[in-house]
Amino acid sequence: MDFKLSEEQELIRENIRELVKKYLDPIAVEIDESSRYPAEVIEQLAAGGWMGMPYPVEYGGAGLDYVSYAMVIEEISRSCAATGFTVSCHTSLASGPIFNFGNEEQKQKYLVPLAKGQHIGAFAVTEPGAGTDVGAATTTATLDGDSYVLNGIKTFTSNGPVADTFVVFAFTDKSLGGKGMSAFIISKDNPGLKVGQHFYKMGIRASQTSEIILKDCRVPREDLLGKEGQGLQIAMSSFDHGRIGIAAQAVGITQAALDESISYSKQRVQFGKPISKNQAIQWMIADMATDIAAARFLYSYAAFLKDQKQPFSKEAAMAKVFAAEMSTRHTSKAVQIHGGYGYIKGQKVERLMRDAKITEIYEGTSEAQRMVIAGNLLR
Repeated sequence: MDFKLSEEQELIRENIRELVKKYLDPIAVEIDESSRYPAEVIEQLAAGGWMGMPYPVEYGGAGLDYVSYAMVIEEISRSCAATGFTVSCHTSLASGPIFNFGNEEQKQKYLVPLAKGQHIGAFAVTEPGAGTDVGAATTTATLDGDSYVLNGIKTFTSNGPVADTFVVFAFTDKSLGGKGMSAFIISKDNPGLKVGQHFYKMGIRASQTSEIILKDCRVPREDLLGKEGQGLQIAMSSFDHGRIGIAAQAVGITQAALDESISYSKQRVQFGKPISKNQAIQWMIADMATDIAAARFLYSYAAFLKDQKQPFSKEAAMAKVFAAEMSTRHTSKAVQIHGGYGYIKGQKVERLMRDAKITEIYEGTSEAQRMVIAGNLLR
């Protein structure tokens, strides 16, 4: 078994590092402080073919394997976790369902501009009363002639304020429970779809999040994604894919915390020597590096299984829960290593600690990941 990256994968990593260093590093602090969407960086990513990495060239993508895609999300997140998540959400949650469940007409109409980065995608499933319990959603879709009429409110919709294309979930038959949920593709120019309240978050602040309000939103029958009643399956499949990206994001955040901690501990002198000479600091750094390596192997293995067309739901959940929890733990240690300076606004480790927490929450909380893992083991 070879754990080394291929020459092509090493080149991909070098290329994304160069792009991130040139365009994202210089603005990472500013876009966090202002909660500004980094449109100029997204344009550069689109121009380089990074917005549709795992999709075939004939659909506007780059035709990369999922291991390479996850590795790129790690590298982007190492600079700015908000931008890493913007790309991950667009790629796995919005574009993924269309590629995996859409028909040829839908792929040509919606996936091609998404994969090329000409359009930005969003995924609208969460509601004020329905988070982990997706089946508690109340948004409805009623067939009226050749269109479905959708009514409801979605919340915490990542990329919502900047999206051109939305994958939206609603009940076509609530009496069937989860089997009555369906998925739809909706364009931002649909008059029945409005962007509601914008949310200003503790971390990943440059990632745009909002409510989506559907009021008598007429969606042509041909924009039903998959079949009626297939919505829950589509949502769960999308989360499986997305969790690999979130694990990679968490690894990128923690790798940045390790980089900062090593650099600072070598420079900070107390009691006549660099604090890196202190065993307490050395152990923090050793534990951080060990957990990063373990988390990286976990997400890479889940991505490998996906590339091999083998089941990967359990492995994706394992990667996410481990990577997310170790990221929250170790970014806090990075702040501890930096002492008072780590607690100052504008310091990278302060931002990293805020960014890390969300990886334990979105695309399924850590508790939900354990449910997925146990469900796979005990069935």
